[in-house]
Amino acid sequence: MRTRLAPIALAALLVSLPATAQHVRILVQSSPLAGFQYYGAKILWDEMREGDPLALIREPDNPHDAKAVRVEWRGAKLGYLPRAENRDVAEAMDRGTPVSGRIGSLVKHANPWKRVRVDVLVGL
Repeated sequence: MRTRLAPIALAALLVSLPATAQHVRILVQSSPLAGFQYYGAKILWDEMREGDPLALIREPDNPHDAKAVRVEWRGAKLGYLPRAENRDVAEAMDRGTPVSGRIGSLVKHANPWKRVRVDVLVGL
C-alpha cells in the first residue's frame, strides 16, 4: 500500500531536515550570453554541457556598464549577462541574495547571441 504525505506533513518534514538538505534554487531568468564571440565560450564550446554550473560575478566598476554581471565557466570568462537583462540580477547580488548560474542551453547557431543561454537561479 502506498501512502501520500499531506502538504502539512510534507512541510513539517522539510522543516525538520538539516539546513544543508534544504538548499532550494529557483530559476528566475534565462538570458543569452553576451560576448560569446569575444571571450572563452567559442574556444571552450566542445567541453561545455547543458546544466554545467556557471559563476556569476558582479563588476560594479565595469567602465561600460555599472550593472555588469560577468559569466564564468570553470574559471574562464565566457561573457556577460546582456545589459538589457542584468539590472535585477545585479541589484539582487548587491543586496547579498545568493545567485548562481548554469548553462541552460547550447545551440550551434550562426548568430552568437543564440548559442548559449544562461539560467539565473536564486537560492532560498
